[in-house]
Amino acid sequence: MSKLEQKPNGIGRGVHPDQRVGVFVDVQNLFYSARNLFEAKTHFGKLLEHVVRGRKLIRAIAYTVAKEGADQAGFVEALERFGYEVRVKILRERPDGTAKGDWDMGIAIDSISTADKLDTVILISGDGDFVPLVEMLKARGCRVEVAAFEKSTAHELRNAAHRYLPIEEDLLFRPNR
Repeated sequence: MSKLEQKPNGIGRGVHPDQRVGVFVDVQNLFYSARNLFEAKTHFGKLLEHVVRGRKLIRAIAYTVAKEGADQAGFVEALERFGYEVRVKILRERPDGTAKGDWDMGIAIDSISTADKLDTVILISGDGDFVPLVEMLKARGCRVEVAAFEKSTAHELRNAAHRYLPIEEDLLFRPNR
C-alpha cells in the first residue's frame, strides 16, 4: 500500500476505526488452500486481527464441515477463543460414495441478514461462487472485502470486491515443524 493510500492511523484507504465489520469464513476453502499451496494451516486468530484492522467487530462466523464421528472439539474451541462463532455441518455421504458439505448458502444467508447492521462485510474465501453474494451486498450499501490465498482466489471474486486482501504466509503455521 502506498503512502497515498494510507490513512494517518495506518489501517488503509476506505477503512476507518468506526466501521462495523462482519467476518464470514469459509473454513474448508482456507483449509484446503493452505494445505495444498503451503503444506500449512491457517492461524485463524492472526487472520481475524489482520482482516478487521482495528475496526469494530460485530460478528465473526467460521463455517466448517466435519465427517460423522470426527472429533473437532479442540479446533472448534480454538476458533471460539479467537472470537468466532462456529457453525458445524456434518458431511453427507451419498450412496455413490461422493460427499456433500459446503456452507455457501449458510454464508450467503447470514451475511445478507446481518448486512443492515454492518458497514463492511469481509468474506474469507476464494470461491468464485460468491460473486453474486458480493454484488448483492454491495447493492445493499455494504463495503465488501475478500480475503483469501492469492493462488486460489477466483479472479472474478477479487474484482467484484471493494478490496482484496491476500492471505500471506505470515498468517500460517506448520504444526509438524
